[in-house]
Amino acid sequence: MNLDSIDRKLVSLVQAEFPLVEEPYANLGKQLGINGDEVIRRLASLKAEGLIRQIGPVLDARSLGYQSTLVAMSVKRENLESAEEIIAKHPAVSHGYEREHYFNIWITFAAPPGADMQTELKKLTSNIQTEAVVSLPATKLYKINAHFDMDGETNHAGTGQKGGSLNPEVKLSRTDRLLINEMQQDLPLTPSPFDEIARQAGMSVKDFLNGCQSLLQRGVLRRYGAAVNHRRAGFNANAMTCWVVPPDAADAIGKKLASLREVSHCYERLTGPLWRHNLFAMIHGRTKEACEEIVNRVSEETGLSDRMMLLSTKEFKKTRIKYNV
Repeated sequence: MNLDSIDRKLVSLVQAEFPLVEEPYANLGKQLGINGDEVIRRLASLKAEGLIRQIGPVLDARSLGYQSTLVAMSVKRENLESAEEIIAKHPAVSHGYEREHYFNIWITFAAPPGADMQTELKKLTSNIQTEAVVSLPATKLYKINAHFDMDGETNHAGTGQKGGSLNPEVKLSRTDRLLINEMQQDLPLTPSPFDEIARQAGMSVKDFLNGCQSLLQRGVLRRYGAAVNHRRAGFNANAMTCWVVPPDAADAIGKKLASLREVSHCYERLTGPLWRHNLFAMIHGRTKEACEEIVNRVSEETGLSDRMMLLSTKEFKKTRIKYNV
């Protein structure tokens, strides 16, 4: 896409620093030297072009009592299209990719509180002709921060979780639940976009925004901001890279990976008979070669040679799950 310097700075800002204030677009405009109406116009154009998918909350599933897992499936090529259609329609699937491997379909899946994960996965795959299915839940989280730097100035490479810990379930008040259920929508491109959402939740805008800040502080709300189509942003290569790492070295290497701006997600995951790689990093680059360079550098610096880099060949679903609490 042909973006000017203001567009690039705007895309970087709305991903990680979206202002939770009554007039967020005017606030963004002050930072960019333009007015709020111009911010709205630019964001509308960026959404129409498919660069920005939506603007809204990124919630932590575990804090809400949900279970989440990464699922790998092996599906014969002639059955891929029908399998992807079924998966894409399932409301508990947020991401779906084809990758170059025997396990050629990879999805993220969330099960509601009280549900049995294996039972829910069996329901999902009951109408899909799979040769093998493996669930790889996270045991540690080192980073989750899908930020695509468009202006070359911002750096959001922080380690998502201190020490790799997973968030525990949070006790939610009735007000928390009302707020969470209503906030999960694409933010309108209007001067005071939180007004209607707050009204739907039965609270004032001030109380709504204070509630958002409280959820942020407690880790229930990871961030509020834009979801960006990484390919439209110029990051054409997407490589899920997996290493076999000794358990006592996982924290050090996980933190190293988390410090890289090209890494958006980094987890330690359970292994099993069908999958023995335990440390996962999602690496984004403008080219396949750029991703390979990062993987090679990490392997050389850590002495880890047992690795696998799985390039995404197709994205068939990417959305934010609607959590009902």
